[in-house]
Amino acid sequence: MLDPFGRTIDYLRISVTDRCNERCLYCMPEGYKGWAQRPDHLTAAELVRTAAAASGLGFRKFRLTGGEPLLRSDFVSIAAGIAALPTTTSLGLSTNGTRLAPVARELCAAGITAINLSLDALDADIYHRVTGGRLADALAGLEAALAADFEVVKLNVVLMRGVNEDQLVPLVRFAAAHRMPVRFIELMPLTRTDVLSPANFLSCADARVRIEAELGPLETLPDYRAGHGPARYARAANGATIGFIGALTTTDFCETCNKLRLTADGKLRPCLGRHGEIDLLAPLRGGEADLTALLTEAIANKPADHTFQADYQPDRPMTAIGG
Repeated sequence: MLDPFGRTIDYLRISVTDRCNERCLYCMPEGYKGWAQRPDHLTAAELVRTAAAASGLGFRKFRLTGGEPLLRSDFVSIAAGIAALPTTTSLGLSTNGTRLAPVARELCAAGITAINLSLDALDADIYHRVTGGRLADALAGLEAALAADFEVVKLNVVLMRGVNEDQLVPLVRFAAAHRMPVRFIELMPLTRTDVLSPANFLSCADARVRIEAELGPLETLPDYRAGHGPARYARAANGATIGFIGALTTTDFCETCNKLRLTADGKLRPCLGRHGEIDLLAPLRGGEADLTALLTEAIANKPADHTFQADYQPDRPMTAIGG
């Protein structure tokens, strides 16, 4: 289906939980406990039913997110249900990797085709400062993902000035050694208003300058795509494939947006950087849900662009929206 601006919308990001076993600075504010209202979260059957309705509208790409999706005990059944839909060509998982090692092969067998693993540092102390978790657990998950038969495994790194700047080049070298793309993501105002400030914001352009200072000029790859998102890619002389996701500094960032988001508590969100949502939970629980109509409404309400640069005030954190 086309949105009002002629963009084909065929990608649904589904948050299966807002719970997480880490506390990333850019995702979950201190004290957040939205998951305490667990009866309000969509069941596995409701999640698959919504994905099936999207499939009926021609959605081909799905990604399961959180929170940390692998905290759900029924995650494999959710993945298998969505993978079995007739239009599904890609089913991704976004994870911090800390619970991935024991289940990587099972997830691959269930139909997960792509893994995006969050890895903001290779230094254990910096990793703990950013996430509150253990680097060793994330690396164990990454090793298991690379050993499984996923079509692609990518690293996601959120750029934070004064926090993980000196980790960029080590991460590029690490990604090259493991033959996987690494993507650097600009900080977005999705936790608290003070998260995004000149003191802690590091642009993709500045990150590229820092990488090139040590590794030499990067070759821009204008036609390269390693997935279905907005990353712009380049290649380093050491063979690393590097993606840059510059939501705040890329002027045409939203021109090719192809996605809707479904939150764990049943809200369709046409745009990450705007507050508009359409409730699915009440219609689903009331037995009168016309999911096709609600998805169509969300597409019709998709805006031209986000409002991150217009004094955006988060109404709920990233972990509640879905990463």
